[in-house]
Amino acid sequence: MPKQKTHSGAKKRFKVTGSGKIMKQGAGMRHNLEKKSSELTRRLNREKVLAPQDAKNIKRLLGK
Repeated sequence: MPKQKTHSGAKKRFKVTGSGKIMKQGAGMRHNLEKKSSELTRRLNREKVLAPQDAKNIKRLLGK
């Protein structure tokens, strides 16, 4: 049976921590940044832990 390939879109957007949690960038950091306060952009730019319900599907896409 062939190897399972990693989902290209998922590998660009998520990373797995050492303990197995899935991290993602905050939503809203792609455009209209000059209207958002510096405080807000700093908060959005931090990595967030993905909810466990979503993490199961993402782990499958990443082949973990």
